[in-house]
Amino acid sequence: MPLKIDLHVHTVYSPDSVITPEQLVVFSKRRGLDGVAVTDHDRLDSALRIRDKTDFLVLPGIEVTSLNGHIVGLDVQEKVPKGHSAEETVDLIHDAGGIAIACHPTGFFKGSLGKYTSSKFDAVEVINSSAFPFRYTVKQSRKLASRLGIACVAGTDAHYAPEIGCAYTLIEAEPHTVDIMHAIKNGRCQPCGGSIPIHLRLKREFSVFFKRPQFEEL
Repeated sequence: MPLKIDLHVHTVYSPDSVITPEQLVVFSKRRGLDGVAVTDHDRLDSALRIRDKTDFLVLPGIEVTSLNGHIVGLDVQEKVPKGHSAEETVDLIHDAGGIAIACHPTGFFKGSLGKYTSSKFDAVEVINSSAFPFRYTVKQSRKLASRLGIACVAGTDAHYAPEIGCAYTLIEAEPHTVDIMHAIKNGRCQPCGGSIPIHLRLKREFSVFFKRPQFEEL
């Protein structure tokens, strides 16, 4: 059976998320996920800390703010600095031992890469549950991945715990990070899922604005 993994989730260590480490595991299991990637904004330490404190499969990642848009690095061994071009950022992710994913490359209002997505990437996030307009971004991102000849993946881009697992990637791999990364690079994966329902989007905005736990520093 393929692994069911949400490859794009933020926690309270991102300034715009309310998902605690405890909620991350609880809601991932509730959704029937086999694992989840923690991809906080421009930091890796949070993902490593969460991974080391649970038996649940947590893939360490980072969403890097490049000059040309946001890029997810998975299984990087060191923090990748922000502020470089997309091409340089992909190189830095590879140098750090990770794989580079063009997240929400065709969405609006989300730091999307657009024309800066290249075949140097290991995968394109063709389904991002938070992207707008959803159907348009899925269609355009699939076309982009096909043109570049690289793998297609999915992630929720969750910032509120009940959103976790609205999208996920089916990966033909053993439940080990190295095997999962190898499977993604070789296209042994399938994006699945849909958009975050409007009532959850509204609850997210309410939670972030009114109820967000104090931003946690490590």
